[in-house]
Amino acid sequence: MSRAVADIGLIGLAVMGQNLILNMNDHGFVVCAYNRTTSKVKHFLENEAKGTSIVGAMSIEELASKLKRPRKVMMLVKAGSAVDEFIQQLLPYLEPGDIIIDGGNSHFPDSIRRTKELEAKGLLFVGCGVSGGEEGARYGPSLMPGGSPAAWPHLQPIFQAIAAKSDGEPCCDWVGETGAGHYVKMVHNGIEYGDMQLICEAYHILHEGLHLTCDQIGDIFEEWNKGELDSFLIEITRDILRYKDDDGEPLLEKIKDTAGQKGTGKWTAISSLDLGVPVTLIGEAVYSRTLSALKPERVRASKILKGPGSYFHHDIDKFVGQLGKALYASKLVSYAQGFMLMREAAKDNNWNLNNAGIALMWRGGCIIRSAFLGDIKNAYTNNPNLENLLFDPFFKNAVEGAQDGWRHVVSEAALLGIPIPAISTALAFYDGLRHARLPANLLQAQRDYFGAHTFQYLDEYADEKHPKNTDVHINWTGRGGNVSASTYLA
Repeated sequence: MSRAVADIGLIGLAVMGQNLILNMNDHGFVVCAYNRTTSKVKHFLENEAKGTSIVGAMSIEELASKLKRPRKVMMLVKAGSAVDEFIQQLLPYLEPGDIIIDGGNSHFPDSIRRTKELEAKGLLFVGCGVSGGEEGARYGPSLMPGGSPAAWPHLQPIFQAIAAKSDGEPCCDWVGETGAGHYVKMVHNGIEYGDMQLICEAYHILHEGLHLTCDQIGDIFEEWNKGELDSFLIEITRDILRYKDDDGEPLLEKIKDTAGQKGTGKWTAISSLDLGVPVTLIGEAVYSRTLSALKPERVRASKILKGPGSYFHHDIDKFVGQLGKALYASKLVSYAQGFMLMREAAKDNNWNLNNAGIALMWRGGCIIRSAFLGDIKNAYTNNPNLENLLFDPFFKNAVEGAQDGWRHVVSEAALLGIPIPAISTALAFYDGLRHARLPANLLQAQRDYFGAHTFQYLDEYADEKHPKNTDVHINWTGRGGNVSASTYLA
């Protein structure tokens, strides 16, 4: 029988798994590495892990035997059935109180199910979002653990040691119960979709509308990264714009304009529909990727469908400043929508989410890390029950200060015929949110007219005949009946 020497085991030796193991080793933890293809374990130990305290296992049984109690086993494998298969393989060798951690991009309902199933067997389960890519895994990722709360004291020393640091604080804290960790990671990825789409729209306007070169646009992004738009994605976009292919031409111009996706953005949009939260920007970002995939149809359409004959004739420097404001305001709206979604998900699943802690987790190590996440943390620290991020004085003033430029950019893009769905929908959401009355009164009347779906009187018009919050059906034509359909919110 092998001696229990390892603080934690890790299954999955792709680049993320290897880098996370090396990160843990750097911080003084002994890790036992295992991979279904055991030759990868041998290769890893003889190469990347050579000279370290990392140990290997050639079977699940050997892995379990080398782990200190309570055993902690982290999986970095493909989401879905592979996770369940490894859990089933682990079960015969684990004891009550042992901990299984899923560090993949699993869908949160699976994490809810796995937490309940394993707790029923006396085991603890943690679904942990991991962000930051290969470099983050190696030198400091953002970690978002959730699941069985009893597991956290055992994982905290390891996870907070290896996580990225922001102002000396680890970008890792306990997120919440059951599937909360993977839910927050899902929303993180959805916001990432939105951020990337916003940046692409800014690039599109500058390139196609203002006819600027990649180098000129790169200079603009460099300036933006020195101010309120300071972020990882703005920084790498600058580098991408300046990168030259072997012939000295911008590589970006040669890349096929069809975007891929792995599903987390779509999951976020679906969850927002299920919960009735208008996360419109992420939805538009997902649809923009699906539209990009219609490349042959778009090529045909470009020869058939005509746009406006307008051209840009304004002060370029002034417009670039307005575009930066539009990008900033739209990002703020996207984060506000993301936190609205997490708030409703927490209610629906009885999670106790720490919004300030989530903002801190995203402050460093992850793909969406940006300067103003510190301002989000401050907003929720000052008011943990903040109803909407846009109600915080900092964000209220930031959006109000940006809105003139924001509106000008949306108008100019429409005149130029350049699609900016994410920037446009962010402004539409802002305007919709700030209207005390929307035209849904007409919509409800239409629904009642053709389907007897009922409506309610405004409070100021309620009376004994039509009390407050009472569903009413009107016989609009004199030919209909007085029986209403069952009511529901739509």
